[in-house]
Amino acid sequence: MLWINILVGVLSLIAGVAIGFFIARKTMMNYLKKNPPINEKMLRVMMMQMGMNPSQKKITQMMKAMNNQMK
Repeated sequence: MLWINILVGVLSLIAGVAIGFFIARKTMMNYLKKNPPINEKMLRVMMMQMGMNPSQKKITQMMKAMNNQMK
């Protein structure tokens, strides 16, 4: 009987960790989708600080690349 209790405890722990991981991942993905870590204005400022003169086309390309990377 003792080994059944230990087995149930270990399986419950594994299931809890797996479920918690997927819930946390889904929550974080939704948060990042609603609140992106960088936007076009921030990207423009960063490029200007690096000495570049960014065009709108270049900024759009970089934003698209970042968004594709997040998927």
